[in-house]
Amino acid sequence: MQFLLGVDPRWLLTPQLLAATMPGVMRKPRPAPTLNHLVVTLFGVGTGLVNFLASLFRSRSALIAENLFLRKQLAFYREREVEPRRLTDAARVCLLAWSRLFNWREALMVVKPETLIAWHRKGFGLFWKWKSKGGRPRLPRNIRRLIAEMAAENPTWGEERVADELALKLGIYVSPRTVRAYWPEGPLGSGRRSMRSQHWRSFIRNHARSIVACDFLVAVTARFQLMYVLVVMEIGSRRIVRCNVTAHPTATWTMQQLREAVPSNHAYRFLIHDRDSIFSVALDQQVGALGLRVLRTPVRAPKANAYCERLVGTIRRECLDYLIPLSERHLRTLLREWVGHYNEARPHSSLGPGIPDGGDRFLAPKGRGHALPDRTQTHKRAVLGGLHHEYRLEKLAS
Repeated sequence: MQFLLGVDPRWLLTPQLLAATMPGVMRKPRPAPTLNHLVVTLFGVGTGLVNFLASLFRSRSALIAENLFLRKQLAFYREREVEPRRLTDAARVCLLAWSRLFNWREALMVVKPETLIAWHRKGFGLFWKWKSKGGRPRLPRNIRRLIAEMAAENPTWGEERVADELALKLGIYVSPRTVRAYWPEGPLGSGRRSMRSQHWRSFIRNHARSIVACDFLVAVTARFQLMYVLVVMEIGSRRIVRCNVTAHPTATWTMQQLREAVPSNHAYRFLIHDRDSIFSVALDQQVGALGLRVLRTPVRAPKANAYCERLVGTIRRECLDYLIPLSERHLRTLLREWVGHYNEARPHSSLGPGIPDGGDRFLAPKGRGHALPDRTQTHKRAVLGGLHHEYRLEKLAS
């Protein structure tokens, strides 16, 4: 029995060891193995192996007597029902190794037979995992990142399309099965992401010329009166098609502004607005009568109406943050002047840069470098009392 447990028999006489080997008590989850734990386990296995080799040089009668002696003591402590503790990994490895040398079912007392079989299966699983850990090497990190990027940016593509793109255009030859192994997971860890429609930003870009968007912003007068400003813009050209002010916004007033913003011969197809109570179901039905399809933004998703939200921020940064309107009429006058500057003179980076309604008035001659054209001068015009200025070239009189 000494070589079975791999420890000194005098230590076996202590109640601590017997308590550690008694079954029947709920066990706490084991902590994650560490380097220190691995060293202790290997040391215990080595000690057990040394004791086993030393037992080979002892007489058979001495081993049988010692075995019976230890069994008698173990049976005595089992009758006392001492609470057990878990076996160490070293003791488990030793029991598994020595159980191959005799009929262990008759000698097993510290655990159930099913437990020992489970240890054997776990050990074989670890051995097989170590034996088969080679396999085909993973793709380089940049290729894996590229596959995930292509799958995320092209939601209608599958594994074969991504594999073809890599092979034909980039010279990276991988099979669709390999692409599937690095395919990004769906939302909330739902597994492989299924193909879906295009992204919202792609839809906006593809239909920008046929989309108008609207939104409200709040301005405060000198007497702390709240004024509500409705802006309607064309997404494709960034042009503000309507801007008006009211102190009491209603669905009826909003619908009238949309009628004046959308001409009868328009080419628009969609109208984007948020879920404010002003945009009622009746208003959406009347907008449908104008030939527009209403696109309501999702709940708490301002990025779905990002162009109009950016316009609202521009109005604040370039106009309202520097002015104090005295009344509703004064605010309307200020916004009318700024909207004219925005549509006809303000450059927009997203347009190239360009101007929504600039036409050919601000097109400078090409190829002049850092010099002004001959016989020309710059002319400027103040906007909002000098808050902004517009510049253009003028020919000198001959």
